[in-house]
Amino acid sequence: MLFDSHAHINNDTYTREDREALIRDIEASDLSYVMDIGFDLKSSRLAAEHARTYPWCYAAAGVHPHDADTMTEEVLSEIRTLAGEEKVKAIGEIGLDFHYDRSERDAQEYWFRRQIRLANEMRIPIVIHSRDADKKTMDILKEEGAFSEERCGWFPARGGAGDARVLLHCFSGSRELGQQYVKLGREYVKLGATLSIAGPITYKNNRKTVEMAEDIPIEYLLVETDSPYLTPVPFRGRPNKSPYVEHTVRRLALIKGVTYEEAARRTMENAKVFFDIK
Repeated sequence: MLFDSHAHINNDTYTREDREALIRDIEASDLSYVMDIGFDLKSSRLAAEHARTYPWCYAAAGVHPHDADTMTEEVLSEIRTLAGEEKVKAIGEIGLDFHYDRSERDAQEYWFRRQIRLANEMRIPIVIHSRDADKKTMDILKEEGAFSEERCGWFPARGGAGDARVLLHCFSGSRELGQQYVKLGREYVKLGATLSIAGPITYKNNRKTVEMAEDIPIEYLLVETDSPYLTPVPFRGRPNKSPYVEHTVRRLALIKGVTYEEAARRTMENAKVFFDIK
């Protein structure tokens, strides 16, 4: 009944024993699906391997802005090959990180653009990482056609609005920025993005994410762990894992005034549609 739309079972901090224990925990939980998200070539390969191995696992392939300095044409070519596999459902996570700046900004922007173009070429969803780069991220997405009428035409519309299959992972921007990404009224450009909410929505002082979740209709929301990071309350301070997405769903249910079961069902259905999982 639960769908963790963004996890890193492929994280390179795990030992083999750690990963095996994590997989046992997932299989003993209420999780129906987990998206294992690539962040460099090695992790993308491993995510694809996990997707081939476990019925509940799907993958995304891409190179995170932290690793943009390692990108080459050869790496991009292999990402393209991985993204062609049946259970690799998106290009990601890709984007910009101007907080840590672990890669040169020019390199981040160049390879972000190239990976958007790859997703457009393959007509598959995009998973976005954006930190301290909100305007530049949105500008590049627009410039590269991620919200174009053509791209929105490849996917079924939602509620009369276009669906560009662009996911803003671990979205924690302001209410205003969230509304920019999810255009509903005629007075707004219908960008057609989807926002994913993670563990910080359970934190006591994180009011801006709560306000965003209050305003954005549930059909535009997914839930995630970003495990092993961003652990929700009541496990904050420990490594995160996919079964803990339950606590994010419970908080979202309270915000939306629906039952836990309804929030779990709706966010799972949203994720299945977004990633084209039948």
